[in-house]
Order: sequence, then structure tokens, then C-alpha cells
Amino acid sequence: MQNLKIASMVVGMSLASSGFAATEVEWWHAMGGANGEKINEIAKGFNDSQDAYVVKPVFKGNYTETMTSAIAAFRAKQQPAIVQVFEVGTASMMAAKGAIYPVHQLMRESGQPFDESAYLSAVTGYYTSSEGKMLSMPFNSSTPVLYYNKDLFEKAGITQAPKTWQEVETTAKKLQSSGVSCGFTTAWQSWVQLENMSARHNVPFATLDNGFGGLKTELAFNGDLQVAHVKKMGEWQQNGIFSYSGRTNDGAAKFYSQECAMFTESSAGYAGIKRNATFDFGVTELPYWEGKVKQPSNTIIGGASLWVLQGHSKEEYKGVASFLTYLSRASVQADWHQFSGYLPITTAAYDLTKGQGFYAANPGTETAVVQMTTGTPTANTKGLRLGNFVQIRGVIDEALESVWSGDVDAQTALNTAVKRGNALLRKFEKAND
Repeated sequence: MQNLKIASMVVGMSLASSGFAATEVEWWHAMGGANGEKINEIAKGFNDSQDAYVVKPVFKGNYTETMTSAIAAFRAKQQPAIVQVFEVGTASMMAAKGAIYPVHQLMRESGQPFDESAYLSAVTGYYTSSEGKMLSMPFNSSTPVLYYNKDLFEKAGITQAPKTWQEVETTAKKLQSSGVSCGFTTAWQSWVQLENMSARHNVPFATLDNGFGGLKTELAFNGDLQVAHVKKMGEWQQNGIFSYSGRTNDGAAKFYSQECAMFTESSAGYAGIKRNATFDFGVTELPYWEGKVKQPSNTIIGGASLWVLQGHSKEEYKGVASFLTYLSRASVQADWHQFSGYLPITTAAYDLTKGQGFYAANPGTETAVVQMTTGTPTANTKGLRLGNFVQIRGVIDEALESVWSGDVDAQTALNTAVKRGNALLRKFEKAND
């Protein structure tokens, strides 16, 4: 009889404790390697900070695979609460009517303190509605900068990093005279050499505020400035000032091996360069064309943000909101920024990083933040919101490659890319009108 009482007590305690089980929040992401391990660490930090919720990060492959998986899961009603989506998927996420739970609405309805002005406007602008409300939470944001080999510069008698594209050309020629085979190479050519080059000079990449104004936008990257830039790069490709390395970040190998002395790449590439470079290197802002703009504008971001998906319980959403609040803490953001090379998403995280002496101890790591906070973002520098943008970038890559190979002139190549890209925009518009 006594054993029966004890057993009943144990069962009763188990049932009671089950009522206090932590609510699970699933987070699908695209961060592999060291960054993936850091994400697990961030989730553990949140889980250890309270006992009401447990965030479970799940790696789902690269950006495209993660987004595709999330869409399929939503259709099967098995979607995660949070999914990491790269910036080019923003328009597609916004067009997924009934699928997303806007972050500003989530935070308000969950009773979490949320001050949108605390976040860097150049970062959050990419993910806001036409009313300026945050739709997703920026997480890993980066922007392109110029890395340069200080050792090769010193050997060539060059004392300053180039600020303009004119200076890139003259610097490259001096480097070649000293024995360097390639002046510079680039990663992510569409993002760096067209999208950000346009923003740097405050010229449109597309109509309707680069797509922020609606689905009827038309591409405009075949303007005089873009054509002149691509034409010049085509000339540079022929004489070794520029060396094409592929559509992603394959150019890193040419920079690591010192074949190329300069490299335009994401600010998030800093950690990889620091790990692989056997030489002293510097970081400076993305060049601009002197005479085309008095003051270069801010560049635009790459990377990804966190989207909240519909179809979960109120309690799960409280957990999501609580986690996003934790993720926005200055200490958490500063740690992620310093570890990964991605931008801090809040002013507080930037100030904390600076106060900790990180920028002083790691020269060049502040460059991207300074560049991104130059002036006030305009319609041309807020970002891009284009449907089928992944496919459009593929079209742009083909066009640029035809110029680098000398097969087509810059104007014809960009005109063709605009025409093909507009067809993709119309296809997206028809599917989401």
C-alpha cells in the first residue's frame, strides 16, 4: 500500500512538472562551420538565461536550400517558427501572403520592449515596410570593402590605400611594375560591382525606389555610370589590372596566394582573410569614381535576416519574441559581430565593441560600420527589393562574363541583362499580383 502511494506521488509530480515544460522554438538557419557552432552557442546562451523556452537551431544547408526547405515545410504545415533568409529573398518572403508574422507586430503583441530606432538604419532599411516597420530581424549583415596586401604595397613603394577607382587603376599599375601579376579581383561581382557600385554613387539600380515602391519596378542598371564602370573593368581584365575569379568568393584564393594585391569582398570575409593570409593586410572602404559624386553614399548590405513564420501557438511566439530581444542585446550582438565579421545591428553593440577596444586591436574591422553609416540612406541606398532576384543575379553574371571575355561590349551586355531581368520581374509580378 505504501509503495502504491509513493508511485502515485511520483506520477502526480511528473504530471505536474510536465505542465511547466519549456516551450520549444525551432530556428532553421544556413550557417555552417564555425558560424554554425556560434549559432548553437547563442541559442544555448538564451536557453540557459531562462527556463520558459528552448530555442533549437537546425542547419538546413545553404541560403537557397534553407529558404526552399522553409517554403516546402510551410505548405506541409511543418514550418519552423524562425527561418534565416538571405537578403535577395526579401521580396519573395514579403509576397508570401499569410506566411510571415512581421517582427514589429510580433514584438508589440508579445509585450516585448522594441525600439526600432536602436538598430542601424542602413541595416534595418533593407527589411522594413513602406511605413518603416521592421518585417524581419537583421542577423548577419555585411557590406563590401576593399582588402589590400600591405606587404606588396610596401614593396611597390605605395604608402596609401586607394580611395577612388582612378586610384585603384594607378595603384594596380605600380603593383604590376613591381612584379605583381594582378592588381585586384572581386567576389560576388553583381553585388559588389553593380548593386553596391550603384548605391555608392546614389544612382538607381531599379525604378520605384529599387523595388521598395511595388512590383511594377523596372531594372535600371544599364545607365551611363554602370556602363562606364563595367566597360572600364572589361579593359582592366584585358591588361591584368583586374582578374575575374568567378561568381562567388573564389577570388579569395588569388588574394591569399598574393597573385592579386587587392580584393573587393564582403566585410564578413575578414575572419577568413585573417586566418589564411600569410602577409600583413589592410581594409579600406569600397572605391568610388571621383568626379561622379562629391561624397560617396553608404553601401548596401548582404547577408540574411530572421523571419518569423505563421502557424504557431501564442506561447511559441512569446518565446520567439523573447529570443529576438535576447539576440538584440548589446553583449550578444557585439560578440557575434566580433566573432563573425558581420555588422553589429544596433548602435549599442557598435559602441560596446568600440569601448572594448576591439577596433583598435583589429585594424580595419570598423571600416564596414563607418561606410554603412555614411549619411542618411536614400531611395537608391536603402537596398534592393526585387522578385526572382536570385535568377536576376544569374543573368547579370552572364552579362558581366561576356564583357570580361571581350565577346560583348558593356552597353549591349547590360541592355540584354536588363531586358532578361525585367522578364523575370514580370513573371514574379504575375505570380504575386
